[in-house]
Amino acid sequence: MNAPRTRVQRRPVHGVLLLDKPLGLSSNQALQRAKWLLRAEKAGHTGTLDPLATGVLPLCFGAATKFSQLHLDADKTYVAGVQLGFKTSTGDAEGDVIAERPVAVTADDLARVQAQFTGPIRQVPPMHSALKKDGKPLYEYAREGVEIERPPRDVLIHRLSLNATAPDFLEMEADVSKGTYIRTLGEDVGEALGCGAHLSSLRRTATGGFDLARCITLEALEALSEEERLAQLLPAEALVAGHTRVTLGTEDAARFLAGLRRRGDWADNETVAVFGSEPPAFLGTAHIVANELIPGRLLNPIEIQQILLNAPVPHFFCETTS
Repeated sequence: MNAPRTRVQRRPVHGVLLLDKPLGLSSNQALQRAKWLLRAEKAGHTGTLDPLATGVLPLCFGAATKFSQLHLDADKTYVAGVQLGFKTSTGDAEGDVIAERPVAVTADDLARVQAQFTGPIRQVPPMHSALKKDGKPLYEYAREGVEIERPPRDVLIHRLSLNATAPDFLEMEADVSKGTYIRTLGEDVGEALGCGAHLSSLRRTATGGFDLARCITLEALEALSEEERLAQLLPAEALVAGHTRVTLGTEDAARFLAGLRRRGDWADNETVAVFGSEPPAFLGTAHIVANELIPGRLLNPIEIQQILLNAPVPHFFCETTS
């Protein structure tokens, strides 16, 4: 006879959990485990990591989910192991070997290829990706043996480091723009070196100002008490730490939350984080045009009240305008 399942009583939880995603779990599987541990009602993540990949995965809960899109567009840093001489069907260690070539790579070769792939480049997205064609992910076509034509896309490699740790193995570190496929970068590096390659490992070490030093593993989160788990959350405004801060008085804050524009002595600005002064609370995002503060994504009064009932948390801003 099966034991009865324990019903988890969900609750409103607001904030950002910086998770060090483990190997073997999809981003959604990791999200669901963290959501269960926090008993959160609403959750989402800021872009996926493959099951093969580990590292920084910001998870958003409650009101923070409204701002998760901002980190989909953030620059990211990865460290990858690149196995030279073998090309696989998926571009990583999970695929079948489809080509094998000898490896004879010199320091000059690495310097040439490193320069070749630094700066603006074009990539063809891999078939084993979540991009969709007619509503169906490309990886589903790939599993069926169907090849779909993919137009190349422009991406930016801010920094690329290629370090040979063995005659047929590289450690690759890259700071990249949104939309960059590291598996494709590894394959392209292998082709440029004349031997082919695939990724043997992939770890995201930073995204949008968040790095591994601030992350927690699922195992460590599970070992904490419920209060300690909640204490791991950053406030929702951590997702807009690079925005200019504008603080509104009580009356203007209420009108702003109602979706009304406010006028003030502000310079034009595309990225603004808006706070109320009394009580001090994050209200949402905005942009400024011709001295008008124009609402963007906003918290609702219930979310703000729930956040204020929790223990105060530090804000992530140093620049202030009035």
